[in-house]
Amino acid sequence: MPKFAGNFAPKSMIVPESPVAEPGPMHPFSAALIGWGREHGRHLPWRETADPYAIWLSEVILQQTRVDQGTAYWQRFMRRWPTVMALAQATEDEVLREWQGLGYYSRARHLHAAAKAVAEAGGFPTTFEGLRKLPGVGDYTAAAIASFAYGLPHAAVDGNAYRVLARHFGISTPIDTGEGKKTFAQLAQELLPKGASADFNQAMMDFGATLCTPRQPLCSDCPLAVTCSARSEGRVAQLPVKQGRTAVKTRCMTYVVARSGGRIALHQRAAGDIWQGLWEPPIAENPSRPSEPVALPEWAAGAVLLRQGLKHVLTHRILLADVYLLDCSERPPLPEGYVWVAPEEIGKYALPRLVEKVFSQIIINK
Repeated sequence: MPKFAGNFAPKSMIVPESPVAEPGPMHPFSAALIGWGREHGRHLPWRETADPYAIWLSEVILQQTRVDQGTAYWQRFMRRWPTVMALAQATEDEVLREWQGLGYYSRARHLHAAAKAVAEAGGFPTTFEGLRKLPGVGDYTAAAIASFAYGLPHAAVDGNAYRVLARHFGISTPIDTGEGKKTFAQLAQELLPKGASADFNQAMMDFGATLCTPRQPLCSDCPLAVTCSARSEGRVAQLPVKQGRTAVKTRCMTYVVARSGGRIALHQRAAGDIWQGLWEPPIAENPSRPSEPVALPEWAAGAVLLRQGLKHVLTHRILLADVYLLDCSERPPLPEGYVWVAPEEIGKYALPRLVEKVFSQIIINK
């Protein structure tokens, strides 16, 4: 486990409000943004504490997840593992099972790895640099924890910040380039008011999420409309700019749900691909031609096709699954690593959303 430089939060994991400098003069943009945030900001449970664990957990969950969905997961994790020490003692399977339905499972694995690293170190790092060394923690997450838990002067630049800053200041530099990331990070840091980093970062997030939205922003309600470059230039829909988009690829899968004696065969996906550590029925694919279906393996002779082209959409990938059911009196010769699970026990295994859809096609307790 890595060791982190700098001081650490107490082992209790509950950190009192950190003393911060008195607020200084603010840029008009920052003053208007913070004023709006104090009146219209969202009331979220992790904003009611300075506990770095609760804050970090919320930030990890909310990556690629809507707030309404993420809140329920945050509450569930906090009930089951109220401290980082408790989370560190969980197994990866337990964490993945609790994460099921959120997708992007690498977040859950990084969450667990970071918890174990923090527990071994004796507490959370109390500097941006120390936080940045935790598994799965990037610049944005480190800045968010540093400002919300410790009141440190770091601007948290996420998609909301890119959008708000690009529109208001009329910046056309693509946000998905090194130059763009540097430009926006520097601007946000310059706008960060002394002694009010948490207020600024929270207001920026809420402003971008509820008012300056990607589509149909509420410009008529915007307190910054008069000074917004994008609005005056008619470029609201064009900003922020992205240099390029990742091509969406199609991947075909063939699932054979093998059922024998009322039990279903499952195996755990290995590292190096999507859904690492999650469980699924026997699967066949063609790595050289991922967009083409494959023939059934020899042991699956007699399987019945239940559904063709069952669709599941990921961010940059479309998955199409053919679903077969093989009822057999004797268990087929599956490769090593398969377990035979009773229907009532399947809920104990973390499944990808596509596999949940696969099982929805079958009465598994027959």
